[in-house]
Amino acid sequence: MDELMLIVSTLFSSIPSKFQPKNMRFINIATSFLILVSGVSLSAYSHLKASAAIPSEEIQRVVAAKWMSNSADGNFHAERLISRAELASIMAKVFRLEQRVSASKENIVTSDVPAGHWAYRDIQLVLKNDIMRGYRGNMFFPNQRVTKAEALAIFAQAYGVFQFPDDTVQEILAPHPDAKSIPSWARKAIATVVAEGFVNTDAQGNLNPLLPMTRGDMAYVLSKYLQRKNVRPETPVAPPAPLAPQ
Repeated sequence: MDELMLIVSTLFSSIPSKFQPKNMRFINIATSFLILVSGVSLSAYSHLKASAAIPSEEIQRVVAAKWMSNSADGNFHAERLISRAELASIMAKVFRLEQRVSASKENIVTSDVPAGHWAYRDIQLVLKNDIMRGYRGNMFFPNQRVTKAEALAIFAQAYGVFQFPDDTVQEILAPHPDAKSIPSWARKAIATVVAEGFVNTDAQGNLNPLLPMTRGDMAYVLSKYLQRKNVRPETPVAPPAPLAPQ
């Protein structure tokens, strides 16, 4: 706090005297604002830095599975944010939602997602399977960015949310310094993906639930899920049948 006040005071000292603040109250307000802005910025920067540092093999694994793809320039761009339409498309592919929903179920009206929209089919699948929900007025907001809490909760909904008791949820989330910032509606879902080892954190172990979900975050979740999906317990070999008596 003292260091930030010194920075603010120094900045003001370079301003012509007639424009300088006349009392410390203004400096205190400016300092508080700087703390707020720098805190949010540093948190977001740390999150984006962690997303960009997702190991390339994690990304390659997901791209090879055709669950996500590189951009037109050939790069994955792990730092870019995920939209609701993109998330719907990913969920439909990963969990093969077309195999879950009844073929006779009628399409759900989405005022802002016409039939010609590139993600129309996938959005219909997540809505029909109750993996994602729309908003009032039959709106889906396909271009809206999702927070990490929202994306992880939606993934958990498709995966299957573990019905942990509240004490267990608390125990699972407790090691993460920012666990208290997880919205109440997402705690059980996020506890599910944390317990399964699907979630990446920053260097301090923060989950950053209120920051936007990046492509790197999603690639990490999908990669870990793919690894779990590909692990199959060894099937015991049945002993040979005894020879029939001659």
